Amino acid sequence: MKLNKPTLNRTRLLCLTVILTLSFQSIKAQYIIDEVSAKKTVSLHEHASIAFAGNKNYNINEVLNSKALLFKPLLENQDLGFTNEHYWVKFQLHNASESDIVPFIETCRPIVDVAELYIIRKNKEIEVLKSGDAIPFAKRNLNNRKTLFRMVLEPQATTTFYLHLKSDGETINVPIILRSADHELEKVSFEQNIFGFFYGILILAAIVYIFFFFGMKEQSFLYYGLYVLFIGLLQFSVDGYFYQYIAPDGGWLTEHCVLLTATFANFFLGMYAFTFLKIQKFSKLLSKMFYTLFALDFLALLTIIFLKDHHFQYPFANALGLLLLVLIVSSISLIYVRTKKIDLFFTLGILFLITGFVVFIMKNFGILPSVFWTDNSSKLGTGIEVIFLSLSMANLIRNLKNEREHLQELALQRSEEMNELKSYFLSNISHELRTPLNAILTTAKTIAKDSTEKHVQDGSQIIKYSTYSLLSSVNDILDFSKIEKNEIKLEYSNFDLVKTVEHIANNFAREAEDKGLDFSFQKSEDLPEMVDGDSERLNQILHNILSNAIKFTNEGFIKFKLEAQKQKDNHVLMTFTVSDTGIGISKDRINSIYDSFSQESINNKRKFGGLGLGLYIVKHLVNLHKGQIKIESTPELGTVCEIQLKYKSIAVTKQIAIENETALEYDLKGKTILVVEDNAMNQMVIKMITKKWLNTSVDFANNGEEGLKKLTENHYDIILMDLQMPVMDGYEATIAIRKGDAGEHKKGIPIIALTADVMESTKTRVIEIGMNKYLSKPVDKDTLFEIVKLLVN
Repeated sequence: MKLNKPTLNRTRLLCLTVILTLSFQSIKAQYIIDEVSAKKTVSLHEHASIAFAGNKNYNINEVLNSKALLFKPLLENQDLGFTNEHYWVKFQLHNASESDIVPFIETCRPIVDVAELYIIRKNKEIEVLKSGDAIPFAKRNLNNRKTLFRMVLEPQATTTFYLHLKSDGETINVPIILRSADHELEKVSFEQNIFGFFYGILILAAIVYIFFFFGMKEQSFLYYGLYVLFIGLLQFSVDGYFYQYIAPDGGWLTEHCVLLTATFANFFLGMYAFTFLKIQKFSKLLSKMFYTLFALDFLALLTIIFLKDHHFQYPFANALGLLLLVLIVSSISLIYVRTKKIDLFFTLGILFLITGFVVFIMKNFGILPSVFWTDNSSKLGTGIEVIFLSLSMANLIRNLKNEREHLQELALQRSEEMNELKSYFLSNISHELRTPLNAILTTAKTIAKDSTEKHVQDGSQIIKYSTYSLLSSVNDILDFSKIEKNEIKLEYSNFDLVKTVEHIANNFAREAEDKGLDFSFQKSEDLPEMVDGDSERLNQILHNILSNAIKFTNEGFIKFKLEAQKQKDNHVLMTFTVSDTGIGISKDRINSIYDSFSQESINNKRKFGGLGLGLYIVKHLVNLHKGQIKIESTPELGTVCEIQLKYKSIAVTKQIAIENETALEYDLKGKTILVVEDNAMNQMVIKMITKKWLNTSVDFANNGEEGLKKLTENHYDIILMDLQMPVMDGYEATIAIRKGDAGEHKKGIPIIALTADVMESTKTRVIEIGMNKYLSKPVDKDTLFEIVKLLVN
């Protein structure tokens, strides 16, 4: 058939378009890498294509020769949904450099069952790299929890890759990320820090609230502790750590860990919400729906255990989680409608949990970019949720304490036994809480200081403030225990009283300003420059009084006044007066405000934080000073608190100020430190603190016996000694050193007790056995350096 000229032109144009399109696809299908681009992190989705293989398990030769597999362009971070079928991804890399390039390729989440990367080189040689949790961990080509491959790209050669993916029903996301070795190490280091914080907070919360359950027999503590435990195990499984460290041989437990932990986490979150919100009290319909959800959780558990096909179980588990969130939100809304009250911390916790999962889902659908924070948004949402739910539980603790005070008279006959048990519990929980808090706080400060990225600094600030909040609660509880056992003693030293008080006033002025309150500080004339007293306890007294004033004042002002009255024998009577325009205290409550776990709460429309120990501790400390405290208050008008403490005035010799005084220089001039510490986190903290000390060598021992051996064999200038350690503890090691077991010439080596145990009996004991100083964790880096410098010189 003869074509006319217009038809022929259109035909030529069509052929030209096809040729150009095929040429373009050929270029896009190959990523050219050289020495410069090898140092970058690149997504290869634009150069890759994907084919759906259904239930047929092709081998590589069948894939290479198959005409049935239709490869289509791969989308960025493409989500294949819940699937148990086979997929193949194809791409090419061309090494344009004159030397070998050894990059990493990272793809799906760690829980993908099968991830096989076939490498076809220019000589048609085929190499296969295996990953996925369906095979034993030891048989992976790269011992890493992630779906990660490392290969060698030959110079001036094009290498073709085929990636085979298969899951047991979980969702598969298919990013293809090319990353250099240096970038991979940086990413791993960053993930370890963030994941360490996340899992540390979860473990801490789970332990604390399970302890509270055994101590208070409140069911919501148990359900919450178990929920935190299983949500942590769920994330542990999704991140691949469960497979790597707990079930590295694969098998049934590895295949089912995500489904099992998700089901248990869903069940215990439901039980916690049902109990905490008291659903039965507000709605029979919602109660029935919760019971239905619990039955479905049990059904899901049976199907996980007895059925082999997981294809429908993953979407079913996700649907149960979504149903639970809907029930919780519905319950919160109903309670607010009926009572006009809402638990803010509980609501914020659930909101962050939902937000985290919404961001994660939007990332899966390509609406948001695939970066570290979107990939781990569910983890971040869960972590913040746990923090807010923990604050909500703190309110519950306070309320339960107030309710159970009425039952104290019935328990008098068992008070001695319970006090001993409580002291043992508090001493141990103090040590166990302060140990991870020490690591969390120091690492958060380091990250905030070293990083220039705002989101990292903001995240570090959240961790720091949450850690300080928890540490403050622990200190209040420990002081309460010390008061009951009459263990608190004043530690006298010379200090600048005016400077100390001004520093406190400046801190609270900023806090008052943030709340919109007017804050004023006045001081009289003829104030002593230096006094003999306990500056730490004065700081604690004023901190509690000013904190209460700001906490219970919503509008108006706070006035803080300092006055002095000279007395005989160089003594001075200091008067501290704090006035506010807060909610005030009623007459029937004024006599009980110094009781333990007491807080002004007759206005039930408002809820305030804290454990209710502040004024109880203040009263005891004022009595230790042989001083007086007087509080006058009028409801809705305000409160005036006046504290009188007597100090001995110390004469100060005037010295010429040194101009241009340099900042603190961390230089020990060649000294060597031996750190005897069994906890890896605490060792990390000491390393982070001392790595910036100039001319300083630090060695570590894991227990007292090892430390004694090292001291015998080597020279050290000072020892930082933990107290609670296996094999030989810090007490035994110190006694042995002072006896001369490490050598007569080493008996006098300075030893600093560095411990999480802050009981008064411990402070007395370490001095009795010959230690030079006592420091509690978390340790202040400047204080540690100054004491070390003083002792080694």
